[in-house]
Amino acid sequence: MDKIYVVYWSQSGNTQAMADAIGQGIKEAGKDAEVVDVSSASLDELKAAKVFALGCPAMGAEVLEEGEMEPFVCDVEGFAAGKTIGLFGSYGWGDGQWMREWVDRMNAAGATVVNGEGLICQEMPDDAGLAECVSFGKQLAAV
Repeated sequence: MDKIYVVYWSQSGNTQAMADAIGQGIKEAGKDAEVVDVSSASLDELKAAKVFALGCPAMGAEVLEEGEMEPFVCDVEGFAAGKTIGLFGSYGWGDGQWMREWVDRMNAAGATVVNGEGLICQEMPDDAGLAECVSFGKQLAAV
């Protein structure tokens, strides 16, 4: 069974809820999902994977979390070429600028971003948002 990694950083649990639902979608599509906090994630496993997902909420002035996720994403940029990456996260304000910038970074690194854009939910995803996350997981599994 193919394993798809869903690596996330979450402060309030909103992005973690999205990650769990994406993992559910991957499993429903017949693949193995490894949903893991960025502090426990392995860059070597992602280097070997052809598809994976990264999740982080908007922080501060719509940026990635700077202590753990930003350095991890910088490392991923070094081997992103040829990978298919699903990007996701929650936000509480703004208009999604952090996600558009993240998508641009991954594209510039040579990755293909699922749907050409990230999946965002405002605050805690509601039932419709969770259903979108499950569908997103199924898309990852179909790559």
